[in-house]
Amino acid sequence: MRRNKIERHSLLRRLIAENPFVTDEELAKDLDVSIQTIRLDRLELAIPELRQRIKEVAKNSLTDSIRTLPIDEIIGEIIDIDIGERAISIFEIKAEHVFKRNKIARGHHLFAQANSLAVAVIDNELALTAKAVIHFTKQVLEGDRVIAKAVVETVQSKDDRVTVRVESFVEKNCVFKGEFEMYHTGVK
Repeated sequence: MRRNKIERHSLLRRLIAENPFVTDEELAKDLDVSIQTIRLDRLELAIPELRQRIKEVAKNSLTDSIRTLPIDEIIGEIIDIDIGERAISIFEIKAEHVFKRNKIARGHHLFAQANSLAVAVIDNELALTAKAVIHFTKQVLEGDRVIAKAVVETVQSKDDRVTVRVESFVEKNCVFKGEFEMYHTGVK
C-alpha cells in the first residue's frame, strides 16, 4: 500500500533522525518509492544529502579534541569519537579507490581508513603505528560505504604503547579486521 505524501514525509524525517547516515537508496527501499522521489522529498523538506549530514554530525562531535592529526588528514569521515576509548568513520569507495578492471577496492585505502582512525582515537599529540596485524575478510567494491569502528583495548604504560582494534563493515558484513599497536608518549 502506497503512503500519501504527508505520511511519507513524516516517516522520512523519522528515519533520517534515527540514522543520519542512511542513504537515499536505503530510504527508497524502506519507503517503497524511487530514489528520485526520496531526493525530491528531501529537497522539499530541506533535508541535506548524506554527505552533508555526515559533515554536520562530524562538526557536532568531538573532532575538536582530536590531538594526533588534523581532521582533513584522516581517511574517511569521523562520525563519532570518544578520545582514548573508541571512534567510528565512514569512507565512500569511489572510482579512484578501485582497480579499473574489476572495481574492487585497493587494500591500502581500507588500511589507511583503519590506521588513521587508530591514530585519531589516541589521546596524545603524537601517535605512530608501531605494528599492525590486518586481515581483509571480504572484497569491497566501488560504491560501497565502509564503516570502520576503532576500540582502544590495552594500555601498556611502561613502553608507551596502546592496542587499538579496528573492524570495518560494508552494510553488516565485516570486510577488514586490524589490530594496531600504537606508540605514543605519555600514556593518559
